[in-house]
Order: sequence, then structure tokens, then C-alpha cells
Amino acid sequence: MHLTRTEPDANLYRFYRIEIVRGLFGDWGLVRNWGRIGSSGQLRTDWFGTETEAKDARFELHMNKARRGYG
Repeated sequence: MHLTRTEPDANLYRFYRIEIVRGLFGDWGLVRNWGRIGSSGQLRTDWFGTETEAKDARFELHMNKARRGYG
């Protein structure tokens, strides 16, 4: 899932990428990558025991970002 937020008047050009990946030991990771459009940004992975937990976390994160203007 790739989200962007642009506000030229405020010089705001941001991206947020969310992906669910399977770990080597049966766990699930929620990989987040964010930053200014055109840069590599920052990367963070949060690990969960089940795919359902990871999907729930992704949904909550997506809703939070939508409230902040990402689309």
C-alpha cells in the first residue's frame, strides 16, 4: 500500500508505504517506509505472531494516515 500527501503551498511532499511480509520463523512483519518524496526515507518493521494481527495493525495505521491527509 502506497500513500502520498502533497501540499505545495506548505512545501509538503511525503510518502508512506506499508507492506506485510512473512518472517523466516512463521511470524509476520509490518514493514513501514516513510519520508519525503524523492528520498529513500526511513524503514521500520514491527513483528507479529499471526497474519491477522499484522493486518489489523496495517488497517489501524492506514486509518490514522487517512485522517492526517494521506491518500
